[in-house]
Amino acid sequence: MNINPNSPILVTGGSGYIASWVISLLLKKGHTVHTTVRNISKRENYSHLLELEDAQNEKLKIFEADLMKEGSFAEAMNDCELVIHTASPFVVQGIEDPEKELIEPALKGTENILNSVNQNQGVKRVVLTSSVAAIFSDNKDILSIPGGKFTEEHWNTKSSLEHNPYSYSKTLAEKKAHEMVKAQNRWDLVVINPGFVLGPSLSKRTDSTSVRTVLQLCDGTFFLGVPELYFGVVDVRDVALAHILAGFQPSASGRHILCKETLPLMEISDHIKKKFPGKFLNPLLVVPYFLIWIVAPILGFTHKYIEENIGCSFQVDNTKSIQELGIAYTDFSKTIEDHILQLQRDKLL
Repeated sequence: MNINPNSPILVTGGSGYIASWVISLLLKKGHTVHTTVRNISKRENYSHLLELEDAQNEKLKIFEADLMKEGSFAEAMNDCELVIHTASPFVVQGIEDPEKELIEPALKGTENILNSVNQNQGVKRVVLTSSVAAIFSDNKDILSIPGGKFTEEHWNTKSSLEHNPYSYSKTLAEKKAHEMVKAQNRWDLVVINPGFVLGPSLSKRTDSTSVRTVLQLCDGTFFLGVPELYFGVVDVRDVALAHILAGFQPSASGRHILCKETLPLMEISDHIKKKFPGKFLNPLLVVPYFLIWIVAPILGFTHKYIEENIGCSFQVDNTKSIQELGIAYTDFSKTIEDHILQLQRDKLL
């Protein structure tokens, strides 16, 4: 699928962590960008976009749109051949109503976006931000995977409203997208499945799980210790670039796992301590399993989550992202250093 580079590109959820980088990179490459925010009157939520050097020459147009309002993305989509749909909540703790907070925005939002794509005859390709959460539910799922590596062929089959509702929302949304692309033959779909995204943010917001986790590893929240939890980590700038490459690479198709490596929380903290010795209240040790089990409800974890994830590492296969998209992964030490420097620069740490 060939995309005209001179046509505007729609990036949904423009104020988001990943979307902001996608927009910045597109502008630097000379593209015209349409993006959406939920409430255009709250300029403080997207002021960082207005401050982008390349946004000053009218290459960036901001529209108001709501994932839950059918047709609200139609105006922003006008004249676009490429739609990059990143808008979706990323919340894993403190969820009171998973159906309303996660499932509806992810699933209904994706359906509304793609309904608008179906009604807009100019759109040729949709790049969807999914997650490795749609690949697997729990770390221990790896124990039943032949070869010991998750690939794009695998699907999360265990998450539900009660267990890992965020993962459930990403799985349902991605499946809906695949269902809708198969129902027509005018536009195609390319999916990006990132791991735990870290790296510098373009905004000063701290409501993203990624940003909040790094802050907690430094501000003393986990000073007495962290659980032995493993994450597949990836630089936000690599993820943003992957969306753009997926949009313009004619042969790109299907899903793409974006993950540099798998690291435990303690090793992520060790990277911070090595780059910034003595600067922060980093975790002292890894908390024993039995203590995590006892305090799980206080930390916002269910006992099932503890059983299925604590102490279990896993591997993912990122070959397709390298071979098909040409991603050269950023070294994690640079990712975390740049992240901390950004937080310090913005006086958040």
